[in-house]
Amino acid sequence: MPPLITVRPMLFFVRRSAFLALLLPLALASAGCANNRPVLTTRGDVSVTGSVDRMTDAQIAAAASAWGQRYDADPKNRTNILNYAAALRLSGRTDQAVAVLEKGMVASKNDPEMSAAYGKALAANGNFDQALRVIRQTQQPDRPDWKLYSAEGAILDQQGNPAEARAAYQKALQIAPGEASVYNNLALSYLLAGDVANAETTLRKATALPGTTSRIRQNLALVLGLQGKFKEADAIARQELDPAQAETNVAYLKSMLSQTNTWKEARKQG
Repeated sequence: MPPLITVRPMLFFVRRSAFLALLLPLALASAGCANNRPVLTTRGDVSVTGSVDRMTDAQIAAAASAWGQRYDADPKNRTNILNYAAALRLSGRTDQAVAVLEKGMVASKNDPEMSAAYGKALAANGNFDQALRVIRQTQQPDRPDWKLYSAEGAILDQQGNPAEARAAYQKALQIAPGEASVYNNLALSYLLAGDVANAETTLRKATALPGTTSRIRQNLALVLGLQGKFKEADAIARQELDPAQAETNVAYLKSMLSQTNTWKEARKQG
């Protein structure tokens, strides 16, 4: 059997390729230009016999291939559906992940985990309204699930509804007050609004919790770099990435922040 891909809470994270997309829109947001929002990629945090944070593209492709074979052999098997869909989302094949989970919804009716996975796949594919409907329909008022509240918040943030998003994160934290992934999402909600200081404070809380991940620590490094705190950002990045990659990331941030006084110019334009 290929490694199990266990779907965990929906987590905002920032890829290095998204740095350029983040910087200017965040500056504009801090100046009050609410229509200019950065685009953050989201996907479910997953674990493949260890941490997916350090998986290579080749390892992700191998997992997708292995689970794809098992899915082809038994497409109604719940484990095959969930793991194959998660592997597809990891590899960026979100259309296919949605299609697999749509069939899974038929094969496993009234399955909260299947519904949650389907909602997350829809969000990853940009179908936010439909994703919200699925997530909210899955939520049970008498037994609310903090993971669904956190997923709801992540979707609302991407729709540009930060107040509603943070309300959802607070509901999640009422149920799971020590959950690092929720603090991570809350921090990146602040980041989307240009509130870098609150993003840093919240990410520091997240990284101090037992359930923190490499991806959350990398988000903290990004937020520190956005404020010019390069020494600490570099130290954290070097713990999570190979030295060359860490150096490249920090150098990229430095170059972006030094270009034409981006933050000051953005505030003037706002």
